[in-house]
Amino acid sequence: MLYNKFSVSTAVLAVLFTSTFCHAAETSSPLQDTPLTGGAGSVEQHDHNAYSLPQGNLPMTRRLDFSVGNSFFRNPWVVAPSSTDARDGLGPLFNTNSCQGCHLKDGRGHAPASIDTPSVSLFLRLSVPADPERDADFLREHGLVPAPVYGGQLQTSAIPGMKPEADMIVEWEAITQTLADGTEVVMRKPVYRIENPNYGPLPDDLLTSPRVAPPMIGLGLLEAIPEDVLLAAADPDDADGDGISGRANQVWDRMAEKTVLGRFGWKAGQPNVLQQSMDAFAGDMGLTSSVALSTDCTPQQQCERFPNGGVPEVSDKVAGFIEFYATSLAVPTRRDMDSPEVQRGAELFNQIGCAACHTPTYTTGQHERSDLNEQVIWPYTDLLLHDMGPGLADGRDEFLADGTEWRTPPLWGLGLTKTVNPLAGFLHDGRAETVEHAILWHDGEARAAADEYRLLPANEREALLRFLNSL
Repeated sequence: MLYNKFSVSTAVLAVLFTSTFCHAAETSSPLQDTPLTGGAGSVEQHDHNAYSLPQGNLPMTRRLDFSVGNSFFRNPWVVAPSSTDARDGLGPLFNTNSCQGCHLKDGRGHAPASIDTPSVSLFLRLSVPADPERDADFLREHGLVPAPVYGGQLQTSAIPGMKPEADMIVEWEAITQTLADGTEVVMRKPVYRIENPNYGPLPDDLLTSPRVAPPMIGLGLLEAIPEDVLLAAADPDDADGDGISGRANQVWDRMAEKTVLGRFGWKAGQPNVLQQSMDAFAGDMGLTSSVALSTDCTPQQQCERFPNGGVPEVSDKVAGFIEFYATSLAVPTRRDMDSPEVQRGAELFNQIGCAACHTPTYTTGQHERSDLNEQVIWPYTDLLLHDMGPGLADGRDEFLADGTEWRTPPLWGLGLTKTVNPLAGFLHDGRAETVEHAILWHDGEARAAADEYRLLPANEREALLRFLNSL
């Protein structure tokens, strides 16, 4: 691991942010008053299987569908042709051979710890700068222009007879932040390189975006939040002057053949769980479906030389089981809600402005599935895009999301992240080894809240972290 230390001083923060703190302290957001974070389907499971249970209110008649979906999510896909014809067609280019390969125990992935460690659940998205006029029609449906020859995702694995696209190398620099009380926090900053390209030189103007696998819990509930409720919170021009904009991404829904609200993915580039899942099958595992008719393999890479696993490789029936599984994973219940320290942390979460983007609660709309219908949930997200500053910027647009914007990730289940996957990291590329590190990486629109965290005395910082770990 490569460490080059430099320091960020916060010695003058107490003067600079006094007025900001007073403004944020006026923010009023509800305090969670129930352990049922995911509504009636919340589950009392707080061990390494905390993210892997079906919703507690899922009818018994649908539990078999959940189990079948789990089998396709968990088990590896294989090279075609194979006697396992329900799960063949892997590749020829891919990043992993199963959904669980990235979403470990249905939880977050992690970045490789060192240059010698292969990446398991972190990959690079690729693109080149687009011309808004020349590429307008393509951008409307795809949101970006993939890299010539290499496509939209760097695939670091391949089946026998095919070469991987290249190697992704991650090295780490150390950053030391000094909080207002003198406490020093050492964090890590990733430096990415692509080495050994096997399909010719990479474009000089290549844009990359690292993405680590997010947790899978509560996706069906997030999909059930009414669109008008989410759009009502958007404030793209910061008309209320609170320093928080919040923009809705608008993305292409291939089944509906129209532009709709983006909800899923690190830049809200996907409209629903089915399209998100089938694009992951295409990009991560090289598998076609009726939702994603082609994989990320380009004509120059000649993947058609190899047998496929059918047309499409993921049947509609299997895609339906995957979608049902992904929309049925339950959210664990809150813990330690009676603790005075946790209660104080919840108040601080609102007071320093975290809740301005991490919206605590919603009620899902009317839904044909009873387990998702009109549920009071506590996901702590607005599903909108926010400028997170230059430190987290990837410089790569995706539909309306620009190079500094990321979707507010849900915080439910946060405290069980490392119980599920001890190696898991936070933020879009897993760089943050702790929740505190993730807070300190916040910049842009979230700078004021992060600076107020830096100003807190140690006992109040600990109370805020206790609250976040109770989620």
